[in-house]
Formats: sequence, C-alpha cells, structure tokens
Amino acid sequence: MPYRRLPNTDAARMRAMKKALKTSRELPPNRMAISTRSLVDLQRFVPLFEQEIMLQRRAFVFQQNRRGDYSEKSRKARLYLTHFIRVMNMAIQRGELSPETREYYGIKKHDSNLPSLRTENELITRGQKIIEGEEQRIRDGGCPITNPTIAVVKVRFQSFLEFNDHKKSMAKRMRDYSLKAKNLRKEADELILQVWNETESFFAYLPREISIKECENHGVVYFYRKSEKIKQAFSGDQLPVCYKKVG
Repeated sequence: MPYRRLPNTDAARMRAMKKALKTSRELPPNRMAISTRSLVDLQRFVPLFEQEIMLQRRAFVFQQNRRGDYSEKSRKARLYLTHFIRVMNMAIQRGELSPETREYYGIKKHDSNLPSLRTENELITRGQKIIEGEEQRIRDGGCPITNPTIAVVKVRFQSFLEFNDHKKSMAKRMRDYSLKAKNLRKEADELILQVWNETESFFAYLPREISIKECENHGVVYFYRKSEKIKQAFSGDQLPVCYKKVG
C-alpha cells in the first residue's frame, strides 16, 4: 500500500499546507477533515512561513550577487596600498626619503619587502597603519608621497571597509534568517503532521483506496513503493486513483 512522507523542501511544505487550507476553506465546517484549531493554525502560519522563506531566499541571492563586488573592492584596496609602498621604497632608493620613513607605516627601516596583504585581517590592519602613518608623517612636516597620494589610497580603502562591514552585516542577517527558518520548518512539519493525522482519521471509515484519494485531495502526499504496481482503485464510471511512484 502507498505510504505518506512529510515534505522535505520548503516548496513541498507550502504546497501541502496551502492545499489543506484551500480545501478546508471551501467546505462547510461539518465536512472539514481537519479541526477548527488546525484551520486557524494554517491561516496564521502559512503567510508567516511563506514570507520568511522569501526573505531568506532574497537575502541569499543578494549576498551571492555581491560576492564579485567584494572581490573587486578588496583587490583595488590591495593594489593601491601596495603601489603606495612601492613608490615610498623607490623614493628611499633615490635618496629622497630616509629609510626611517618606513617606520611610520609599521615597517622596519631596512625592510624593502612589500607587507603581506593576503588575508582580510592583514589588509585591514596594515591598511589602517599605512594610512595613519602617512598622515602622521605629513603632520610631522614630511612631503606627501604622490602617485598615488594617501588621499586616493584612503578612498579605495574606505570603500573596501564599508563594503566589508556590509558583507558582515549580511552574513549575520543570513544566520538569523537561517535560524528562524529552521525553527519555522520544525513548526511547519508539526502542523502538517497534525493536519494529515486529522485528515486520515476523518476518512478512516471509507475503503482504503477511496480514503487515500480523499486525503490526497486535502493535501496528504502518498508514495508508492518500488515493488508495487500502480493500481486502478476504481472501476466502471468511477475515476482511477493514480499514486505517485518512488524511484
């Protein structure tokens, strides 16, 4: 015999609940297969669940679409910071700046290597140090480094920081949506189980084949085992029952 199985996707959950809700609304109270309490629960929960799942999907799509923007902004920030240090090193090689200049940027005075900016943490920490160091050097009377100036570097760096903050905010929002959706899915499964149990109980007096057909009309989903053949439950002028086949 066919067996039922709770939905395992949000779309399937919505279909099951909406079908039960639609069918119940179209019937007078004495012919409803579910209790008044279950009907009220469906009316309350279905819009809430649908809205929350929609918000989660929108946030996920938005986050995915902005990944390329984050990569580009971090790349530009690294590029400008690296170029600034290279220009500073060349000025030291030409004797225009003293080796001690590097210490403003948190670099040892005889270290001509470019600082590592590979990780996000390195980019933020060293980027801030380089910008603050150049601003302090200028306040101390030093000539500004140009091509690029620290003002241009700072614009690119701040753009990256703002986007990075936004990315973290979106990540937190996604975690919140995921947690809420997880709790709502549990509630949805409990409600669907409650509705299906009431529906099967309501039609239990009917022959099994007819009962299954009525339950399907109320949103209960049945699956047919691989080893069984699809049956024609009705004959004559009655419509056949077609069960969903697994596999």
